[in-house]
Amino acid sequence: MKKENLPSKMCLVCNRPFTWRKKWEKVWDEVKYCSEKCKRNKKG
Repeated sequence: MKKENLPSKMCLVCNRPFTWRKKWEKVWDEVKYCSEKCKRNKKG
């Protein structure tokens, strides 16, 4: 995959866009936060 063609999403916590990363290759559909920090700060 070329860098300029990477899919991106909006973080549900900070509303900032983030792009696909190799470590998320198999779980991209489940990724909802840009970082562990946002994942921990999600509103119940």
